[in-house]
Amino acid sequence: MIEKDKQLQQALEELKQADLYRSRRVIDSAQGIYLQLDGRQVLNFCSNDYLGLANHPEVIQSFKEAADRYGVGSGSAHLVCGHGLEHHALEEELADFTGRDRALLFSTGYMANLGVIAGLMVKGDTIYEDKLNHASLLDGGLLSGAKFKRYLHNDLHNLQLKMQGQEAGQNAMIVTDGVFSMDGDVACLLGLSALAEQQSAMLLVDDAHGFGVLGRSGGGIVEQYQLTQAQVPLLIGTFGKAFGTSGAFVAGSEAFIETLIQKSRTYIYTTALPPAVAAATRTSLRLLQVDGWRRDKLNQLIMHFRRGAEQLGLELMPSESAIQPIILGKSQKAMQASAALLKQGIWVSAIRPPTVAQGSARLRITFSAMHDIAHVDQLLSALDAVAI
Repeated sequence: MIEKDKQLQQALEELKQADLYRSRRVIDSAQGIYLQLDGRQVLNFCSNDYLGLANHPEVIQSFKEAADRYGVGSGSAHLVCGHGLEHHALEEELADFTGRDRALLFSTGYMANLGVIAGLMVKGDTIYEDKLNHASLLDGGLLSGAKFKRYLHNDLHNLQLKMQGQEAGQNAMIVTDGVFSMDGDVACLLGLSALAEQQSAMLLVDDAHGFGVLGRSGGGIVEQYQLTQAQVPLLIGTFGKAFGTSGAFVAGSEAFIETLIQKSRTYIYTTALPPAVAAATRTSLRLLQVDGWRRDKLNQLIMHFRRGAEQLGLELMPSESAIQPIILGKSQKAMQASAALLKQGIWVSAIRPPTVAQGSARLRITFSAMHDIAHVDQLLSALDAVAI
């Protein structure tokens, strides 16, 4: 064990030398535009709380009332005695919201992606995944034991080539993010849906970063493109982004959802979300639908930032989402830029390999409806001063 400890210490030191070491920072405040970090207030541009619901008073009140009634823990897995009224009501409301037959709750987004893919696909099946998919989608594909193929990012032609020779009747699944979490661009969903139908393949979309943000009523990328359950049979979303709470869900047909209840290991063998979290999420779901101004304001902030960044000569990626990366290349450069911004009281995360490809380390800037134009201008001035 002593020898293994030395090996691990050496590997950790190598990560530090390569500017790839990850460290946690401890905040002492609620999530919001301003965070309390190391005894001072910093302006936050690295949260996924896109609509500003994580600290919304109505969401908090719903949590408190449910905690008073149901306590703070669910006590068990959904299939034992942990499936409560708040869970069930949330599933029904999500099914209605997404236009699907049913919805099923998971304790985290990672567990949803692992459980859905591995619960439906087995050895002998084939899974096709975008190269820039989230790690949880990739891990779900590998865990399933199915033949695993990755296609070039948003490249329908490359996917079509990969699917040539697929045997008739063989189970196949195309898996994609809706909004790609590190680049901020969206999947070419119309083309993917058409190809899936042509090849008799299932299409799974993880719209973690699209729900609440995209679509007329916040229904995400499938609402934006007006795609039905038949066109996108499996729709996954998380509550830790625009919903401002915690957990995840999958929505789909009666047969898909019932199969997952029977076979998805990450659903069956884990404790259910606290009922109070489900209650809070129900309030978030209502707010993200009725408060359309949040999406409108978020879009205004994004456009203002992109115009300002262009004037500064910053090279942005083709993203119209709340995720606005600035590619800097080397990990050291990204770390230095992030540290320089923090000195100015602005928190922007540096994203490095293996989260992104070698040579594409970046600042990942994210916006919230709670930001104001003045906050964006402050960020732009700070970026100009850092001279990245």
